Amino acid sequence: MAVSEFTLIERYFRDCGAKRSDVRLGIGDDAALLECPPDAELVATVDTLVAGVHFPEGSPAASIGHRALAVNLSDLGAMGARPAWALLSLTLPAADEAWLGEFASGFTALALAHSVALVGGNTTAGPLCISVQLLGHVPRGGALLRSGGKPGHIVFVSGTPGDSTAGLALEQGRLSATGDAAKYLRERFLFPTPRVALGERLREFASACIDVSDGLLGDAGKLAQASGCGVDIEFDSVPVSDALVEAVGDTTAHTLALTGGEDYELCFTAHPDAIARLRREMPPEQWGYRRIGVLVATPGARVLAGDASVMDFSHSGFRHFDP
Repeated sequence: MAVSEFTLIERYFRDCGAKRSDVRLGIGDDAALLECPPDAELVATVDTLVAGVHFPEGSPAASIGHRALAVNLSDLGAMGARPAWALLSLTLPAADEAWLGEFASGFTALALAHSVALVGGNTTAGPLCISVQLLGHVPRGGALLRSGGKPGHIVFVSGTPGDSTAGLALEQGRLSATGDAAKYLRERFLFPTPRVALGERLREFASACIDVSDGLLGDAGKLAQASGCGVDIEFDSVPVSDALVEAVGDTTAHTLALTGGEDYELCFTAHPDAIARLRREMPPEQWGYRRIGVLVATPGARVLAGDASVMDFSHSGFRHFDP
């Protein structure tokens, strides 16, 4: 028997996410009523995941639910914001209850981990497509922006970029790897970890910040451009995982770390005078970030070899609608 839209909402999404006292009215009415903390600014983002574009056809439903929220959490992390409320628009080719149960499970687990309440949304029939709007807040005037960097500011990145690209290649059969390395890389694509806590702490230290979703080199270039700068990235300083090196070799691992997308790490800058305190109060080995370069006065994004020569990197990151 066909399941109605309202039954789907009640069964899978009514209790999908955290319970929050600042939700005056959530799922069930025409719109949600939310209370923003005093002396805070609302931070809003929205992302869409399309089958065959952002994930392979047949991807695990739990992964799709997780990633639909993770991409938005990463955006708020880059702003130094605390996530609070989500709205979900779900277009489905069919009301597959087993698929919906797994999707809701993946979404809910990540929402609970970040105290996010699902407060509304929409379901409709059509090709598989998921849009999530995420709302959060940040102390007034305290948001991290892309535009705060200056020449001489040090550039850092969290995590080990490139893993997600390799994981996607494994899912698509374009890369071969075995054992723990393959498992790790697949997990990095299927269930990425948004760096929300890191972003909140960086409000005290970072001069600029950007979410790494379209490739580290391209996104660092966007940050530099927004700051009226260029950026020099040291090829050998870009962090790579042991699993990625095992799968593709050291040189290719560093190349993927610079050009691959959908890692949902944070690239940020800090004034040289802030580095000692940053490292003391946020130890890199605990928070998982590494210095990779510096902002410069000359526009553009350059990759430098160990001898300081400029390497040829033409890839500037993923862009929709490119020919």
